[in-house]
Amino acid sequence: MDEKEQRVRARRQLTALWRRGVEFLGSEYALLGGAMSWVSEHNLVSVISNAGGFGVIAGGSMQPAMLEQEIAKTQALTTKPFGVNLITMHPRLDSLIQVCLESGVSHIVLAGGIPSAAAVKAVKDGGAKLLAFAPALVLAKRLIRLGVDALITEGSEAGGHVGPVSLTVLAQEILPEIKDVPVFVAGGLGRGEAIVSYLEQGAAGAQLGTLFAASKESIAHEHFKQLFLRSSARDAVTTVQVDERFPVIPVRCIANENLRQFVTFQKKVLDQFQKGELQKEEAQLEIEHYWAGALRRAVIEGDVENGSVMAGQSVGMVKEMLPVADIINALVDQAVRALERQFLHVLEIDKG
Repeated sequence: MDEKEQRVRARRQLTALWRRGVEFLGSEYALLGGAMSWVSEHNLVSVISNAGGFGVIAGGSMQPAMLEQEIAKTQALTTKPFGVNLITMHPRLDSLIQVCLESGVSHIVLAGGIPSAAAVKAVKDGGAKLLAFAPALVLAKRLIRLGVDALITEGSEAGGHVGPVSLTVLAQEILPEIKDVPVFVAGGLGRGEAIVSYLEQGAAGAQLGTLFAASKESIAHEHFKQLFLRSSARDAVTTVQVDERFPVIPVRCIANENLRQFVTFQKKVLDQFQKGELQKEEAQLEIEHYWAGALRRAVIEGDVENGSVMAGQSVGMVKEMLPVADIINALVDQAVRALERQFLHVLEIDKG
């Protein structure tokens, strides 16, 4: 078998490995763009979809009118399928779902918690496909019983709000057990070889965010992207919780002054609570509101010291600012070459 034949065979193998994901998404490749607030807007989402991936609008903090405009802007830039990510805790979730359905959005991702039966029913009755996040096997099974069409299992290596378990462990726990619906993996992914390894374990595809956040088409500020280029995996750390009475959902971001000040801020609020100056609920709200506007300061304004620079541990693999199409093509090429090496290894064993 010559080199050209090996490449063709490897491409066919990759196509077979993520066929279920491709068919579910309706995209050329089973590669989702992670929904990142202030970053995953119509420009980046449409470019990801046009390049063969599957873009997802980050609609978590939007109001219905703004989401409707964002969907329309995306549809003006691509005829390819894309999705919308909504937060289950949003006070106007029902209206946001209706906006997606009335706008013809084919896929809705419900994140931030277990969706209600009413939300699931609304999405399904409206004809859209529903994805949800499964951070544990027991939750994956519960979501399937609720009627979710596909799952995303995201490891703690991811950027933004994360759970406590790595993708390496979650994949071993979930992929062998869940066969009823497609499962997409996420968290710390930055190369095609890694994606292939999860496809071979049973994943239907992969979701990536950090690589796309630093792409040329990303609207993120130049300072934001340059910090990605200078950072290593160990620079992307999770926030620290000072007191168990005041829980903090971990957020993975690049260490900076804002992150350091968060610890100081928690201690200050804790001191006020202990002195009776704040009630427990007030203190909890103070801590939760700390991050309000912090992500926008970093992404849009470019203040990467006093803003929140959310990034996954794959940030160390961001070596240059590339167009989205080049990023996707590189991932596919790396995946194909990994499969080629497997074929060669098998041939060597057979010869031996």
